[in-house]
Amino acid sequence: METDCNPMELSSMSGFEEGSELNGFEGTDMKDMRLEAEAVVNDVLFAVNNMFVSKSLRCADDVAYINVETKERNRYCLELTEAGLKVVGYDFDQVDDHLQTPYHETVYSLLDTLSPAYREAFGNALLQRLEALKRDGQS
Repeated sequence: METDCNPMELSSMSGFEEGSELNGFEGTDMKDMRLEAEAVVNDVLFAVNNMFVSKSLRCADDVAYINVETKERNRYCLELTEAGLKVVGYDFDQVDDHLQTPYHETVYSLLDTLSPAYREAFGNALLQRLEALKRDGQS
């Protein structure tokens, strides 16, 4: 099922980004990308099997690498730069310089294209959060 909602708008309602400094890539100063990558991981860890910042690939001010295993058990190595996120390999800590994949502005957009189970987990978590807010509003 295709959705027209913006995950960035939804995440502000859902509380999944509480404490996160990553709110898209526009307007961010040059920062240590490892910190940005850790924020990305914390935002969506609930909706994937495994996700962590690579310890074996070089992280710097301008690039970091994130390993992710989707709920479908597919593994990817993601590159995070100021341009966004893109798949650079099809296993943990693997970078294929010949791989031509598009950049995504957000981790939500990237995972939405890679994993139908991510989309379902995100939607279910959002629904639970909205139901909790409704219950809180009725009490």
